[in-house]
Amino acid sequence: MHTKLIHIVLSVILLTIVNSIAFAQEFKVNDTLKLNSTMLEKPINGKMNDSTKKKKNALEGIVKMNAKDYEKIDQKKKQLTLYNEASIKYTDFDIKAGIIVYDFEKKQVYAGRIKDTAGNYTQRPVFTQGTNVVEPDSLVYNNSTGKALIWNSRTKQGEMNIKAEIAKRENDSVVFMKSARITTAKDIDDPEYYFYVTKVKFVPKKKVVVGPTNLVIADVPTPLFLPFAYFPMSENSTSGFIVPTPGQNNRQGYFLQNGGYYFALSDYYDLAVLGDYFTNGSYGLRAESSYAKRYKFNGRFNFRFENNIQSERGFPDYAQSKQYNIQWSHNQDSKAAANSRFSASVNLGSSKYFRQSVNMNNVGSSLNNNLSSSVSYSKTFPTIPQVNLSLSATHSQNTNTEQIDMTLPTFQASVDRIFPFAPKDGIKRGIIKNINFQYNIRGENRIRTADSLFFSPQMFRDAKTGFQHSIPISTNFKILKYFSVSMGAAYNEVWAFNTIKKRFNLIENAVSITDQKGFEAFRTYNFSAGIGTTIYGTFNFGEDKKIQAIRHVIRPNISYGYTPSFEQYYDTYAIDATGLTTAEYSKFEGGLFGAPGKSYSNNVGLSFSNTFEAKMLDKESKKGESKKVMLLNNLNFATNYDIAADSLAWSPVRMTGGTQLFKQKMNINFGATLDPYAIDNVGNRINKFNIDNGGSLFRMTSANLTLNYSFSSTDGEKKSNEQNQQNGGTGDDLFGRNTDLSDTRQSLFDKKEDKKENKKTEWYSTKLPWDLRFAYSVTYNNSRRQDEIASQSVMASGNIELAPRWKVGFSSGYDFKQQGVTFTQLRFERDLESWRMSFNWVPFGTNTHWGFFIGISSGMLSDIKYDKRQLPDRVFQ
Repeated sequence: MHTKLIHIVLSVILLTIVNSIAFAQEFKVNDTLKLNSTMLEKPINGKMNDSTKKKKNALEGIVKMNAKDYEKIDQKKKQLTLYNEASIKYTDFDIKAGIIVYDFEKKQVYAGRIKDTAGNYTQRPVFTQGTNVVEPDSLVYNNSTGKALIWNSRTKQGEMNIKAEIAKRENDSVVFMKSARITTAKDIDDPEYYFYVTKVKFVPKKKVVVGPTNLVIADVPTPLFLPFAYFPMSENSTSGFIVPTPGQNNRQGYFLQNGGYYFALSDYYDLAVLGDYFTNGSYGLRAESSYAKRYKFNGRFNFRFENNIQSERGFPDYAQSKQYNIQWSHNQDSKAAANSRFSASVNLGSSKYFRQSVNMNNVGSSLNNNLSSSVSYSKTFPTIPQVNLSLSATHSQNTNTEQIDMTLPTFQASVDRIFPFAPKDGIKRGIIKNINFQYNIRGENRIRTADSLFFSPQMFRDAKTGFQHSIPISTNFKILKYFSVSMGAAYNEVWAFNTIKKRFNLIENAVSITDQKGFEAFRTYNFSAGIGTTIYGTFNFGEDKKIQAIRHVIRPNISYGYTPSFEQYYDTYAIDATGLTTAEYSKFEGGLFGAPGKSYSNNVGLSFSNTFEAKMLDKESKKGESKKVMLLNNLNFATNYDIAADSLAWSPVRMTGGTQLFKQKMNINFGATLDPYAIDNVGNRINKFNIDNGGSLFRMTSANLTLNYSFSSTDGEKKSNEQNQQNGGTGDDLFGRNTDLSDTRQSLFDKKEDKKENKKTEWYSTKLPWDLRFAYSVTYNNSRRQDEIASQSVMASGNIELAPRWKVGFSSGYDFKQQGVTFTQLRFERDLESWRMSFNWVPFGTNTHWGFFIGISSGMLSDIKYDKRQLPDRVFQ
């Protein structure tokens, strides 16, 4: 099996490289071997046949030189010798080495290493000319002709590293090499793999043309051999073909995926056009573009379309599904404009795209029920008072109901707070000086439609348009030093361009509702007030106790709200053919900003906010110091009493709380609803307190608890999954980790840069880095004496490095209510530094699939890979 796998891998690598060959050019490097053998060992002391013509001895520029031990000038030989940490800079070249000898007459530089006290060679030369950097063991360079002879040269061009035993530099643009290694590994002296070539023609920043080539992995030559090859070199992006990945699907047959062309349009933006084709006729198209301008903006645009066919035409299970998805993200740099900002985050398309796509298996997105988008522009006018203006378009889509809500557009403007009675200088104190008001306006063109009618003429006909003006007036002051009082009133005016009319239709024998176009308006107002304070309480247990003290903070608040009845905006209509029975309605019902309230509201609200904090002895402190520990971040109670209500005046008490444990790694949130009224045998609330009905003071109608625990072998914060979030999913791995099948070179885990000096120790490290995320959720329902657990589930995800560079991850869970395992995903990855091997497996469910990948991580050689996958079997509708 291993032999067959190796044969398949090497066959794919051979086929990919052969297809990438553009041309080859013959060249000779035999003249580089005419040097005396002693020069190969000690070129600084040897002699070489200089083919260059002698020129004037005058220097063409200033020579800057330095050496740690000595600088020696031989007037007879016209040579300068620098020893130990030597450096010399002349015209456009710079050389640093252990020893440097410069011949003024021949204009030649000899540079090499020196031996340390242990007899080892140190201080390898570093030759720099312009942007080209070469690190050989030794070299001979002629400054007049620009030619050089280099031993064991090391050079880097983009992601490609090249090391050659002998290199001959003809000029600034051509270098011939013999017995060279070409690799993308970081360690050029001991790479994980390399291409061994006998002859190389290297044109910096343009191309590498090689002769006979052999792939070597872990210093073991492979059977892969090529007579010649061509590697393009460029610091800039270049256009080119993207090789597709073959595979097979049970429902759609054999396929070629993610093949296309990459357009390097400019330094600021690019475009990749990709496509899929299946033998049963299914196909997919994608366009991906990224753009950026420094200190201005950056963004990305993706368009995806799939025409998926199930079975074959004429069969009973034949189905065709056309799905699309549009994503656009735009971020403006904070330095681009001081008073204006434009941003975009778009994710819209077919509701079934992420659930039926056969190319991008976005597991977290397929389990998500909502897609949302927002494009906005805002501007601030630095006047007095300040004016803020914004224009936005929003989109919200439920993938289950396929309902879409959009605003095209939303206009908002506001004038900053104005204090008409406050002094220009000084502190605003008192009820009069703190009086302030502002002006807000909001206009919307809101559309509600279905997925099938998206961007159809009917969608725009059903749009609703309106404006809302509001002028809030408020003030605040203190009484008796400790009580903060706030008072306010608000005036609202709504302009509606869509209203309704209800009447009884004798023909249909039912009440009909007709839409009416035209300008209508209604006006409302309300009043509110509140008073609150903060109470501190401390319980001391002694400095010698483990818990030295507990601090309790209470923030009680009493609020009052008054809203009159606006029954003038209500009409009556007949609900039967006799016309004797009528009902009331408002023509503004179903409008953008609702209808004015008919009921008289006179409410008193009570709320209590609590926090508990402990002062404990710190065991880790050598000086016996104490530390603060939060016991409860919040414990809140809130209820309302309606003074105007004839019955059931008290609303249920809502209790919420939360805390963090284990160094804030475990988050616990809980809540409950407590109803003071009893219910009858049917389950309806009655105007009788529960305690008077033979029960307790409160009747718990619902409760909920959520627990999240995230911990790891290190205290570092785990990065969120950006791809999950981009497609509308969550930022964690609890619902699985999204895998972009169009780019399987992406790591399944967050890769960290290697900052260790000794890289070899990683392969034998005894540490096992790991991380684990745990989530538990339960809800209880007893509103009508059900006394049942409405939902209960547990989910977990984690990653562990079983051995250095060998990672395993999982996502799974269990639903106690449905008694079944939730979505499960297993992930495996082997980091081979320059190579990467991964296996991703969803063993059961609607998203069942697996994928295996092994290939070079570098984008330059991304086509050298073996990629095999079994896509999920979708059911198209």
